[in-house]
Amino acid sequence: MPPIDASTDAGTAPVAEPRTSAARAENTDGQDTLDLRLPDELLALIAEQNATGPGTGPATTGRPDRPTALTEHDLLDDVGEWGPVATPSGVFQLIPARVERDVPLISRWMNDPAVAAFWELAGPDSVTADHLTPQLDGDGRSVPCLGVLDGTPMSYWEIYRADLDPLARHYPARPHDTGIHLLIGGVANRGRGLGTTLLKAVADHVLDHRPQCARVVAEPDLRNTPSVSAFLSAGFRLSAEVDLPDKRAALMMRDRALRAAL
Repeated sequence: MPPIDASTDAGTAPVAEPRTSAARAENTDGQDTLDLRLPDELLALIAEQNATGPGTGPATTGRPDRPTALTEHDLLDDVGEWGPVATPSGVFQLIPARVERDVPLISRWMNDPAVAAFWELAGPDSVTADHLTPQLDGDGRSVPCLGVLDGTPMSYWEIYRADLDPLARHYPARPHDTGIHLLIGGVANRGRGLGTTLLKAVADHVLDHRPQCARVVAEPDLRNTPSVSAFLSAGFRLSAEVDLPDKRAALMMRDRALRAAL
């Protein structure tokens, strides 16, 4: 599918749809989205850490009561510590979300009709809080983040372990495949190529900070042509069309091996 333009969010369409990821408490066929078995080596690591007791520092999500044995360090290499990255549009950084701080802003974005059409999280702030909390209280396989550009929060991201997600049932997943969901919050930031710029930057950021990850994965709804176009413009390739429980998706891949050619 050729790109329409260089934007991840041409018009008012959001970038990706998270309804098949571990961010949901359950998917449309009633299966628990957190039921995939962790690798034996990870279980052993967690058992070893639990045996030595919890650490003293707060988790990067801002939830100090969260056991450090199950922080995103185990599964996503400390997203909150990745730091800022320079992009053609400014300095960008992923900041792990906090319910008490970020729900009003993210909820406002989720109630934008263009976003709600794909994310299906419109409603009171409690709907957004219920979406974030399982991720923040979970084992770290999905980390919700604010995207901050030149000091201003302007997007919402979910960085997740695609190989540990129900998505892995629908494609030949490889260990450490890392998924991305994204929405651009403000209408003023859509339709001008900013989403594509940030998608490329974040995909590079993932590959820089997750040395075991060979591929960055996304699964936008095939009907969301601007989103598919944007991923293509950001260096992702269309790997397949897959039937997920709630949509027919474009399975997009950005390969570490092809990074130098992009």
